[in-house]
Amino acid sequence: MARIKIELPEQLHFSTEIELYLSHMNYAGHLDNALLLTLVSETRVRLFQSLGYSERDVDGVGIIISDAAVQYRSEAFHGEVMVVRMGAADFSNKGCDLLWRMDERSSQREVARGKTGIVFFDYATRKTAPVPESFLAKFTG
Repeated sequence: MARIKIELPEQLHFSTEIELYLSHMNYAGHLDNALLLTLVSETRVRLFQSLGYSERDVDGVGIIISDAAVQYRSEAFHGEVMVVRMGAADFSNKGCDLLWRMDERSSQREVARGKTGIVFFDYATRKTAPVPESFLAKFTG
């Protein structure tokens, strides 16, 4: 079976720290694979807030998640602080990929990396929408 391989750009412009709680752990005592995506979701919310948006309002439209891919690199444990970096790339007319990397703060050990596809969505009409120009400009300069 072919493995997912996610190439990241040199720099992911947004960064946040998230401490791992006991509720993030699985029966084996390390970060649960499904709960890792909740940390990515929290990072995405923080990224949008840092840009002056919410996931439901990016210049009048929201987002929906179209897909996600994850590469697990090492275990993570209760009490560790994760540094999660995120950026946007691979824009199309209706969406883009949010690329991310998660490292343990003290050791700088890479825990996981991935990408989440987002599509802009007009919740009033229940239809996809073009990428807002202001959002695109924040990542393409």
